[in-house]
Amino acid sequence: MRERFHEETEHHAEGAPLGVIVNETKRKSRAGEVTLGAGVRMARTAEVGLAMKAAGFDWLFIDLEHGPFDLETAQQISIAALSQGITPLVRVADASLGARVLDGGAQGIVLPRVNGAEEARAFVRACKFPPEGERSAGGGLAHAGFEAMEPGALLKGVNEETLLVAMIETPEAGERADAIASVEGIDVLLIGTNDLSAGMGLVGRHDHPKVNKVYDQVIAACRRRGKIAGMGGSYEPDMIERRIREGMRFILAGSDLTFLNNGARAQARMIRERAEKSGG
Repeated sequence: MRERFHEETEHHAEGAPLGVIVNETKRKSRAGEVTLGAGVRMARTAEVGLAMKAAGFDWLFIDLEHGPFDLETAQQISIAALSQGITPLVRVADASLGARVLDGGAQGIVLPRVNGAEEARAFVRACKFPPEGERSAGGGLAHAGFEAMEPGALLKGVNEETLLVAMIETPEAGERADAIASVEGIDVLLIGTNDLSAGMGLVGRHDHPKVNKVYDQVIAACRRRGKIAGMGGSYEPDMIERRIREGMRFILAGSDLTFLNNGARAQARMIRERAEKSGG
């Protein structure tokens, strides 16, 4: 069970601290550490958080944009993750879904196709409680273990621990990266390398000068504005090493389906090779 809390204002009879659960990924990212995310689009049960934590990941990327599951499934995975030591982040197709997902236990929202500062500001307004945003307070929150807290302290703590990730997926967003990064409340600019390269007519060409230009723009903007640069969709080892040297710190490392396929192929190949050696 997690023991880090945003604010320990009092203790209940059993001695457990009250307060909002700390977003460890946000803390590590602000300290300049590299954090790793595991995409969730196939797994449907709470075990996925424990499994990905055991595998060495820092955060879940629960995908409601492309994944087949519903809000209730995302909620169950998120609430379980709060006590599993792994940060539940959810990608939504539209910022208007952000508040519902956060109410359900997510510690952050990933929004695709953020192309400018106004979209970034609307994203923050939808996902942060006043005064930072316009999110409605709908009742008890899993982020404090459903413990009774002073309402002002609860909302302030949840705002502080919420991680907002703006996806950069077009050349236009790259050109506006500094304006997006300047928006208060945006924490991460995450390059979706597959959609970025595909939209340029450069499918799979992740080292093309036009793709590299967007990486340079995002990394520079994050450095200027004190934000976190992230990447997804690009998994070649030498490329990842290079991008980390350049300044990437928030790395989406693959998805559950990819992990399953890779592991299954490796296991099947190993057994067939051994069978051939044994004459089977």
